[in-house]
Amino acid sequence: MRRYLLAIALGVLWMSTAAADEAAIRANLAKRLPNLPTIDEISRTPVNGLWEVRMGSEVLYSDAQGSFVVQGQIIDTAKQLNLTEERIAKLTAFDFAKLPLRDAVVWKQGTGARKIVVFADPNCGYCKRFEKELNAVRDITVYTFLFPILGGDSPDKSRDVWCAADRGKAWRAWMLDGKAPPAAAGKCDTSALERNVALGQKHGINGTPSLVFENSERVPGIISAAELEKKFIAANDKS
Repeated sequence: MRRYLLAIALGVLWMSTAAADEAAIRANLAKRLPNLPTIDEISRTPVNGLWEVRMGSEVLYSDAQGSFVVQGQIIDTAKQLNLTEERIAKLTAFDFAKLPLRDAVVWKQGTGARKIVVFADPNCGYCKRFEKELNAVRDITVYTFLFPILGGDSPDKSRDVWCAADRGKAWRAWMLDGKAPPAAAGKCDTSALERNVALGQKHGINGTPSLVFENSERVPGIISAAELEKKFIAANDKS
């Protein structure tokens, strides 16, 4: 009975200390680093005395008082694991089923039974090469989130594609044949493009093309049609 009560007391003390440390970190970082983004979560790390400070999908580390911050990675030398990379991967992971596909340009080939999401910039050369690879893949539905991050007229081209009467046709004509979409005329709701950029940033997308498969696996960069087939088979096996 005494051990049980002692365990409860220690647990209450631990929670009280943790809450006090979190409050101190929040208060001191807000005061001393006013340009720091909003802190979403503060949690203990496996390293004694070191706390994780999470802001969206970004993390840094702090002592228990917010007196010192560390930007870097935590490596578990015994397990040979990069704990920071694992944490970021978890924070930026996609759930395919929850993606806002209404904000994507859609086209399909064959039955369209197999699905893939692509984050792409209309001026991205690798995206154009990947679009050609997709031609050799059977029975797919492609959801392209327009992601104009390369500057220049990428936002304008994205807007014109999004505002086209047939978005999929306009996108493919530009990416495969270099035929620019007609300039958007009249009123057109382009808020989806802003949501796409926010979605990509939330999930750590910093280059195009970036691919997401139905099993939520993500692949940065271009891959061949043959590699795509293997990915589709793997995604189907895991579903």
